[in-house]
Amino acid sequence: MKRTFAIGDIHGRLDQLEDLVARIEPRKEDNLVFLGDYIDRGPRIVETVDYLIDLAAEMPCVFLRGNHEDMFLEFLEFGTNRSLYFANGGMKTVESYLGSESFVSHTQVAHALSRKHRDFYAGLKWYYEDRYYIYVHAGIKPGVPMFRQERRDLVWIRDDFIFSPTGLSKKVVFGHTPFARPFVKEDKIGVDTGAIYGGVLTAVQLPEEIFIQSHR
Repeated sequence: MKRTFAIGDIHGRLDQLEDLVARIEPRKEDNLVFLGDYIDRGPRIVETVDYLIDLAAEMPCVFLRGNHEDMFLEFLEFGTNRSLYFANGGMKTVESYLGSESFVSHTQVAHALSRKHRDFYAGLKWYYEDRYYIYVHAGIKPGVPMFRQERRDLVWIRDDFIFSPTGLSKKVVFGHTPFARPFVKEDKIGVDTGAIYGGVLTAVQLPEEIFIQSHR
């Protein structure tokens, strides 16, 4: 039977990611859905993205766009959100791409990205759905069909989504908002358990709704 695993916010914690994938023991026919926020705040940004790219060459993977990738891409293109982006851990990503070089401008960082990494960011999806679930980074605006959702809500929404019924027929699987343990309601499952804040990295196996975690 084909299984789907949805994985929460990584934020450069390559050690936890490698451990979690080893615990999952994915098969070639399985599907891995990553819910966004691969970058910023954490220690091994470039290596994390490299790992995800290599993993996708071996088996089916879906990569969603998180608010941190959204901020990073805006920074690369325009540079006008520098203060907001750096206040949210963006300097870790800049330093990871530039290595020992000193930061000068957003164009300098853009030029440091390999073709593989540019393609990775360009291919991120706003949301994904299968027969039973909708997968999104932050959540959805309750009562609004998916084709009418605002992109900002998909990567930034919190309380309006978390504490209200979605009004959708499929259960929503999301990351973005860290919880001490997986957040499970009748219409939603939250799997960001704060790996970058000293918590664990969590995946949920679907449709069984079994949780797998790395405690590194």
